[in-house]
Amino acid sequence: MSKILSNKNNLQVLYEDNHIIVANKRAGDIVQGDKTGDKPLSEVVKEYIKDKYNKPGNVYLGVVHRLDRPTTGIVLFSKTSKALPRLNKLFAEKKAKKTYWALVKNQPPKTNDTLTHWLKKNPKNNKSTAYHKEVEGSKKAILHYKIIKTLDNFYLLEIDLETGRHHQIRTQLASIGCPIKGDLKYGFNRSNKDASISLHAKTLRFVHPIKKEDIVITASLPNDPLWNACNN
Repeated sequence: MSKILSNKNNLQVLYEDNHIIVANKRAGDIVQGDKTGDKPLSEVVKEYIKDKYNKPGNVYLGVVHRLDRPTTGIVLFSKTSKALPRLNKLFAEKKAKKTYWALVKNQPPKTNDTLTHWLKKNPKNNKSTAYHKEVEGSKKAILHYKIIKTLDNFYLLEIDLETGRHHQIRTQLASIGCPIKGDLKYGFNRSNKDASISLHAKTLRFVHPIKKEDIVITASLPNDPLWNACNN
Protein backbone atom coordinates (compact mmCIF):
# COMPACT_ATOMS: atom_id res chain seq x y z
CA MET A 1 0.00 0.00 0.00
CA SER A 2 1.21 3.49 -0.73
CA LYS A 3 2.25 5.73 2.12
CA ILE A 4 1.06 9.28 2.54
CA LEU A 5 2.84 11.57 4.93
CA SER A 6 1.02 14.40 6.65
CA ASN A 7 3.85 16.73 7.58
CA LYS A 8 1.75 18.90 9.87
CA ASN A 9 0.93 16.02 12.21
CA ASN A 10 3.85 13.72 11.43
CA LEU A 11 1.27 11.09 10.57
CA GLN A 12 2.07 8.12 8.36
CA VAL A 13 -1.08 6.98 6.56
CA LEU A 14 -0.76 3.50 5.09
CA TYR A 15 -4.16 3.26 3.43
CA GLU A 16 -7.18 5.51 3.00
CA ASP A 17 -10.48 5.47 1.15
CA ASN A 18 -13.96 6.87 1.77
CA HIS A 19 -14.68 4.45 4.61
CA ILE A 20 -11.44 3.53 6.37
CA ILE A 21 -8.04 4.97 7.22
CA VAL A 22 -5.00 3.08 8.49
CA ALA A 23 -2.06 4.70 10.31
CA ASN A 24 1.41 3.50 11.32
CA LYS A 25 1.49 4.27 15.03
CA ARG A 26 4.68 5.56 16.62
CA ALA A 27 5.95 4.43 20.01
CA GLY A 28 4.49 6.55 22.79
CA ASP A 29 1.31 7.46 20.95
CA ILE A 30 -1.96 6.50 22.60
CA VAL A 31 -4.75 5.42 20.26
CA GLN A 32 -7.61 6.91 22.28
CA GLY A 33 -7.72 9.59 24.96
CA ASP A 34 -7.04 8.45 28.52
CA LYS A 35 -6.44 9.88 32.00
CA THR A 36 -3.00 11.19 30.96
CA GLY A 37 -4.68 13.89 28.88
CA ASP A 38 -2.10 13.35 26.13
CA LYS A 39 -3.25 13.96 22.57
CA PRO A 40 -4.33 10.62 21.12
CA LEU A 41 -3.67 9.29 17.63
CA SER A 42 -7.41 9.37 16.94
CA GLU A 43 -7.37 13.18 17.29
CA VAL A 44 -4.32 13.48 15.03
CA VAL A 45 -6.12 11.44 12.36
CA LYS A 46 -9.23 13.61 12.72
CA GLU A 47 -7.12 16.74 12.18
CA TYR A 48 -5.51 15.15 9.13
CA ILE A 49 -8.93 14.39 7.60
CA LYS A 50 -10.25 17.85 8.46
CA ASP A 51 -7.24 19.55 6.86
CA LYS A 52 -7.05 17.32 3.79
CA TYR A 53 -10.71 17.64 2.85
CA ASN A 54 -11.41 21.10 4.31
CA LYS A 55 -14.20 19.64 6.41
CA PRO A 56 -16.25 22.07 8.51
CA GLY A 57 -17.34 21.07 12.01
CA ASN A 58 -16.56 17.79 13.73
CA VAL A 59 -14.98 14.87 11.87
CA TYR A 60 -16.38 11.38 12.43
CA LEU A 61 -13.81 8.73 13.32
CA GLY A 62 -14.45 5.32 14.84
CA VAL A 63 -11.75 3.46 16.79
CA VAL A 64 -11.82 -0.19 15.71
CA HIS A 65 -8.94 -1.60 17.80
CA ARG A 66 -5.98 -0.41 19.88
CA LEU A 67 -2.27 -0.96 20.35
CA ASP A 68 -0.39 -0.60 23.63
CA ARG A 69 1.29 2.76 24.04
CA PRO A 70 4.91 1.49 23.67
CA THR A 71 4.00 -0.66 20.64
CA THR A 72 4.31 0.50 17.01
CA GLY A 73 2.50 -0.38 13.82
CA ILE A 74 -0.90 -0.69 12.18
CA VAL A 75 -4.00 0.94 13.63
CA LEU A 76 -7.26 0.86 11.67
CA PHE A 77 -9.96 3.53 12.01
CA SER A 78 -13.41 3.87 10.47
CA LYS A 79 -14.29 7.10 8.67
CA THR A 80 -18.03 6.31 8.44
CA SER A 81 -20.72 5.09 10.82
CA LYS A 82 -21.67 2.53 8.16
CA ALA A 83 -18.25 0.87 8.20
CA LEU A 84 -17.63 0.86 11.97
CA PRO A 85 -20.07 -1.90 13.08
CA ARG A 86 -18.96 -4.05 10.15
CA LEU A 87 -15.29 -3.62 11.10
CA ASN A 88 -16.11 -4.30 14.75
CA LYS A 89 -17.81 -7.53 13.67
CA LEU A 90 -14.77 -8.55 11.60
CA PHE A 91 -12.53 -8.19 14.64
CA ALA A 92 -15.02 -9.82 17.01
CA GLU A 93 -15.31 -12.83 14.69
CA LYS A 94 -11.51 -12.96 14.32
CA LYS A 95 -11.72 -12.43 10.56
CA ALA A 96 -9.12 -9.66 10.65
CA LYS A 97 -5.70 -11.35 10.66
CA LYS A 98 -2.92 -9.51 12.50
CA THR A 99 0.76 -10.38 12.22
CA TYR A 100 3.35 -8.89 14.57
CA TRP A 101 7.12 -8.81 14.69
CA ALA A 102 8.93 -8.90 18.04
CA LEU A 103 12.57 -8.81 19.11
CA VAL A 104 13.61 -11.01 22.03
CA LYS A 105 17.05 -11.57 23.56
CA ASN A 106 16.53 -15.13 24.77
CA GLN A 107 16.16 -17.94 22.27
CA PRO A 108 12.65 -19.43 22.37
CA PRO A 109 12.41 -23.14 23.30
CA LYS A 110 11.32 -24.01 19.74
CA THR A 111 11.87 -22.44 16.32
CA ASN A 112 8.08 -22.31 15.94
CA ASP A 113 5.27 -23.13 18.31
CA THR A 114 1.70 -22.46 19.36
CA LEU A 115 1.32 -20.97 22.83
CA THR A 116 -1.91 -21.48 24.77
CA HIS A 117 -2.43 -19.81 28.13
CA TRP A 118 -5.18 -18.38 30.28
CA LEU A 119 -4.53 -14.71 30.94
CA LYS A 120 -5.83 -12.78 33.91
CA LYS A 121 -5.64 -8.99 33.96
CA ASN A 122 -4.85 -7.03 37.10
CA PRO A 123 -6.35 -3.55 36.64
CA LYS A 124 -4.35 -2.14 39.57
CA ASN A 125 -1.01 -2.50 37.84
CA ASN A 126 -2.34 -2.84 34.26
CA LYS A 127 -0.60 -6.17 33.86
CA SER A 128 -1.69 -9.66 32.84
CA THR A 129 -0.52 -12.98 34.23
CA ALA A 130 -0.34 -16.19 32.19
CA TYR A 131 -1.58 -19.50 33.60
CA HIS A 132 -1.32 -22.97 32.09
CA LYS A 133 -4.86 -23.83 33.14
CA GLU A 134 -8.04 -21.84 33.54
CA VAL A 135 -8.37 -19.79 36.72
CA GLU A 136 -11.20 -17.57 37.88
CA GLY A 137 -11.45 -14.42 35.77
CA SER A 138 -8.99 -15.64 33.13
CA LYS A 139 -9.44 -15.70 29.34
CA LYS A 140 -7.96 -18.21 26.92
CA ALA A 141 -5.13 -16.81 24.76
CA ILE A 142 -3.60 -18.47 21.70
CA LEU A 143 -0.77 -17.30 19.46
CA HIS A 144 1.60 -18.85 16.94
CA TYR A 145 5.23 -17.76 16.68
CA LYS A 146 8.23 -18.60 14.56
CA ILE A 147 11.82 -17.39 14.51
CA ILE A 148 12.35 -15.64 11.17
CA LYS A 149 15.80 -14.11 11.72
CA THR A 150 18.73 -14.51 14.10
CA LEU A 151 20.65 -11.31 14.82
CA ASP A 152 23.88 -10.89 16.80
CA ASN A 153 22.15 -10.69 20.18
CA PHE A 154 18.46 -10.97 19.42
CA TYR A 155 15.89 -13.16 17.72
CA LEU A 156 13.21 -11.78 15.42
CA LEU A 157 9.87 -13.52 15.89
CA GLU A 158 6.82 -13.40 13.66
CA ILE A 159 3.61 -13.78 15.63
CA ASP A 160 0.09 -14.54 14.46
CA LEU A 161 -2.68 -13.98 16.97
CA GLU A 162 -5.73 -16.20 17.30
CA THR A 163 -7.14 -14.19 20.19
CA GLY A 164 -6.81 -10.56 21.22
CA ARG A 165 -6.24 -10.38 24.97
CA HIS A 166 -4.79 -7.65 27.18
CA HIS A 167 -0.99 -7.54 26.67
CA GLN A 168 -1.28 -11.01 25.13
CA ILE A 169 1.96 -11.19 23.14
CA ARG A 170 3.95 -9.51 25.89
CA THR A 171 2.58 -11.85 28.58
CA GLN A 172 2.83 -15.08 26.62
CA LEU A 173 6.38 -14.51 25.37
CA ALA A 174 7.50 -13.54 28.87
CA SER A 175 5.95 -16.77 30.17
CA ILE A 176 8.34 -18.83 28.01
CA GLY A 177 11.33 -16.80 29.17
CA CYS A 178 11.40 -14.45 26.18
CA PRO A 179 10.31 -10.96 27.28
CA ILE A 180 10.24 -8.44 24.44
CA LYS A 181 13.19 -6.06 24.19
CA GLY A 182 12.55 -2.95 26.29
CA ASP A 183 9.51 -4.39 28.08
CA LEU A 184 10.39 -3.76 31.73
CA LYS A 185 6.84 -4.56 32.84
CA TYR A 186 7.22 -8.15 31.67
CA GLY A 187 10.78 -8.81 32.73
CA PHE A 188 13.21 -7.36 30.20
CA ASN A 189 16.21 -5.94 32.06
CA ARG A 190 16.65 -2.62 30.20
CA SER A 191 14.33 -0.05 28.70
CA ASN A 192 14.60 1.20 25.12
CA LYS A 193 15.82 4.78 24.76
CA ASP A 194 12.49 6.01 23.42
CA ALA A 195 10.47 4.06 26.04
CA SER A 196 9.16 1.78 23.29
CA ILE A 197 9.06 -1.99 23.36
CA SER A 198 10.28 -3.88 20.29
CA LEU A 199 6.85 -5.11 19.23
CA HIS A 200 5.47 -3.99 15.87
CA ALA A 201 2.04 -4.62 14.33
CA LYS A 202 3.41 -5.43 10.88
CA THR A 203 0.56 -6.74 8.71
CA LEU A 204 -3.23 -6.60 8.72
CA ARG A 205 -5.44 -8.65 6.39
CA PHE A 206 -9.21 -8.25 6.15
CA VAL A 207 -12.11 -8.00 3.74
CA HIS A 208 -13.15 -4.40 3.13
CA PRO A 209 -16.47 -3.84 4.95
CA ILE A 210 -18.06 -1.99 2.03
CA LYS A 211 -16.13 -2.91 -1.14
CA LYS A 212 -15.78 -6.59 -0.11
CA GLU A 213 -12.23 -6.61 -1.49
CA ASP A 214 -9.29 -8.32 0.19
CA ILE A 215 -7.13 -5.70 1.86
CA VAL A 216 -3.53 -6.39 2.94
CA ILE A 217 -1.65 -3.59 4.70
CA THR A 218 1.98 -3.65 5.81
CA ALA A 219 3.58 -1.10 8.14
CA SER A 220 7.25 -0.18 7.78
CA LEU A 221 9.44 -0.83 10.81
CA PRO A 222 10.57 1.96 13.16
CA ASN A 223 13.79 3.71 12.11
CA ASP A 224 16.11 2.09 14.62
CA PRO A 225 19.45 0.28 14.09
CA LEU A 226 18.19 -3.05 15.39
CA TRP A 227 14.92 -2.91 13.45
CA ASN A 228 16.87 -1.82 10.37
CA ALA A 229 18.99 -4.95 10.68
CA CYS A 230 15.79 -7.01 10.40
CA ASN A 231 15.27 -5.68 6.88
CA ASN A 232 18.72 -6.70 5.67
